[in-house]
Amino acid sequence: MRYVLIKYIREGMILGKTLYGDNGEILLTKGTSINLLYVKILIRLGYSGIYIRDELSEDITVTEIISDALRMRTMKSIKNLMRPNIKEDEIKSSLKVIEVLTKNIVDEISCNKDIIVNMIDLKVASEYTFYHSVNVCVISMVLGSALKLRKKDLYLLGIASLLHDIGKIYTPNEILDKPSKLTYEEFETIKLHSENGYRYVKKYLNIHTKVSMGIYEHHERYDGTGYPLNIKWEKISLFGRIISIADVYDALVSDRPYRKGILPSEAVEYIMGGGGTMFDQHLVRTFSDRISCYPIGTCVILSNSLIGIVVENYSGYSLRPLVKIIQYEDKLVTPYLINLKESNYNVTIVGMTDALLFR
Repeated sequence: MRYVLIKYIREGMILGKTLYGDNGEILLTKGTSINLLYVKILIRLGYSGIYIRDELSEDITVTEIISDALRMRTMKSIKNLMRPNIKEDEIKSSLKVIEVLTKNIVDEISCNKDIIVNMIDLKVASEYTFYHSVNVCVISMVLGSALKLRKKDLYLLGIASLLHDIGKIYTPNEILDKPSKLTYEEFETIKLHSENGYRYVKKYLNIHTKVSMGIYEHHERYDGTGYPLNIKWEKISLFGRIISIADVYDALVSDRPYRKGILPSEAVEYIMGGGGTMFDQHLVRTFSDRISCYPIGTCVILSNSLIGIVVENYSGYSLRPLVKIIQYEDKLVTPYLINLKESNYNVTIVGMTDALLFR
């Protein structure tokens, strides 16, 4: 399969990956033939693009980090926990469900020690907070696994990252969803969510201090310019340092009311550029090894004007994937593979392309 921006979707294209609605329900199953009505619905829901299956990409498989079923159950559980006017006994029962789901995520990630975050996430725009929470959890746990954290600590990291924005239940929706730049006063209100989240889990969740501190410190910056404590370096907990990277990355690649998301390659560069200042340099190196700049199924342009689809990424070589070449400038060519990790290919990826030649 390959990823195609929504504006290039045409009738008759075959859906490569199941899509979900704003309540986590199945919207369209993979294998569905797309029509114009479906495209309008996807645009309304805020989908930027979808995966399709065609002859050019039928041999390309996008690896799932966790199953769709587990991802959607977790997203719905976070949404249920963050609903308005939830009662105290419902909070405790919801947290127990989240604890079980987090253990399941640990189990799925632990099955593959060399896993790479290798896919563009397909989000419903209106449900950003809940999708974002799950994504930050998965990315954090991939980093934790790469750091060889014990399974117990991976679980605690999972809880902390999944609940890192729980304090936003106290933030007015008109601020969270504001489609323009926040005022100083509004940003100061937003900044309270770290401490509010810390107090929330201390009240309702009888769990290790690592979890509450990870939530409290996920907006701290390595050079001390973050909030709410303005602490720096290793005074920031390991969980706080990990979650801060995952949080910023997923926020950057996501569409928001006030801006469009940026490309994964640009977000990775931003994180790498912040190593040693905003973020822990050691964790940034681990992150860059585990997050693909050019996810599988994305279309890329090489420095020699060849165009292809990313087939595979390699840990430690995020800029040098295996690419299936299918086009030269504006002409299709007989497909062949180039492994950019091999030193004899003296070409680089210069960017991602919005569309391929369709024939």
